[in-house]
Amino acid sequence: MRDRLARRLFPLMASAGLIVAGMLVTTWGSGLAGRTEWALPYDLWGSLIAATRLVHGQLGGIYQQPTGLISLPGTAVILMPVAAVTSALGLTLRIPGPANPHPHVWLVAGPYQIAISCIELFAADALAEHIGVPRWKRALLALGGVGALWSVSARWGHPEDAVAVGLLLYGVLAQSRSRFALAGWLVGAAICVQPLVLLAAPACVAMLPLRRVPWFVVRAALPSAVLLAAAAIANWDATFTAVTSQPNSPTINHPTAWTSLAPHMAGGYVAAGPFRLATIALACGCALAVRRRWHGLAGEWPPEVITAVLWWVALALALRSFFEPVMVSYYPWPALAIALIPAATGGWTRLLAACFLSAAVTGVGQGSWHDVWAWWVPVVTGMVVLLAVARPWGRLPLELPGRQDRLDLGRRLL
Repeated sequence: MRDRLARRLFPLMASAGLIVAGMLVTTWGSGLAGRTEWALPYDLWGSLIAATRLVHGQLGGIYQQPTGLISLPGTAVILMPVAAVTSALGLTLRIPGPANPHPHVWLVAGPYQIAISCIELFAADALAEHIGVPRWKRALLALGGVGALWSVSARWGHPEDAVAVGLLLYGVLAQSRSRFALAGWLVGAAICVQPLVLLAAPACVAMLPLRRVPWFVVRAALPSAVLLAAAAIANWDATFTAVTSQPNSPTINHPTAWTSLAPHMAGGYVAAGPFRLATIALACGCALAVRRRWHGLAGEWPPEVITAVLWWVALALALRSFFEPVMVSYYPWPALAIALIPAATGGWTRLLAACFLSAAVTGVGQGSWHDVWAWWVPVVTGMVVLLAVARPWGRLPLELPGRQDRLDLGRRLL
């Protein structure tokens, strides 16, 4: 255990720092800024209400207001432990505001949700270690990861995004070691927690031998299918509306170049679901490029292949920000966090540039302005530049030998 802790020293330190900083800034820091209310991530409250309903067996209530849940049920499942504790303590889940400026539930739920978000830091460090990234570069990688993770955890309260990306990265690591069953379950759990990782799943499927594809897909789909079916049976109307329409407000959040093309709903909302189907189709195009290049690869993946697959995964996740009709400040986060890993395989200059770009995109993303040219264009441009910096240019073999090529080579050697 001591050796394992020593190997993950940097993500451990980064996680502890993020928890402490997150709690201080949201509570004590708001007083320094002259605010009477704590600066809390309001989005977390809806997910906590859904998780509390699950704890009390109210499965049909997870998509009923005021939860505002539009993700899969795994979002509420990961918060069930802290929901059980807060429910046992009798802590109220009233929305923070002038009538509830210092909700005590945050003192319990805050550290928990930040802590589970840090699974991504451990997964990124494990992958970096596996592909041979030097120790001190992994320290910078953890620091850059914390900078990006701040937005999705302490700032906006969406631990499901971070948990899903962490599970996805562990799935890629398992698949690179030919542990296909474990990889399928990990990807399935990631999808169930936050379906945004569906954009990366095709790249994982593309790297599989054909005989492994059906069972991998079954494992990847089963957790979501079971939980979603249970929620639909308990409350069909609320579940169907939340999961299929994916409503979002361009007034509250940030409009993009595609907002006018999205189906409009009542109350000024637009439906993001149809655009997300198109984005999934583009992600499948990325998977085709991956399969065309490394079709037939067997056994453990070389470090260069893992690096390349991670870059394609980052690109697939970035498609959400490129083509979403309405953006929220934390949407770019998954692509930023994953792109830092292939960037760490290059020189120090490349990694420092990637960390700077990641921090810049995260910082600009927190802006409150709603102009497309002033907000969305700089965010997307920064992501494109980061992906260009992180891409392992000229480091990848044009193709890897397939099974028949290896057999022919073995015969010639014998």
